[in-house]
Amino acid sequence: MNETIRELLAKLGNLPVAVTELEDGADLYAAGLSSFASVQLMLGLEEAFDIEFPDNLLNRKSFASISAIEQTVSHILKAKEAA
Repeated sequence: MNETIRELLAKLGNLPVAVTELEDGADLYAAGLSSFASVQLMLGLEEAFDIEFPDNLLNRKSFASISAIEQTVSHILKAKEAA
């Protein structure tokens, strides 16, 4: 999952730094992630993992770092499996 998130971030995040240089816990907004890019990233994640982000998870906290994205996607996948 981490690799897929990093690939999507590299493709859609439009970051001024290489994704390979970012630690999993690095602040993506401080690294240059814009609101527009976070929406593009969300759409890419939805397609890649066949999920839909619920409204309550559409916030900066969910996309603050690679680790945060991984936790958010895992949470959505678990909720989807339980449904």
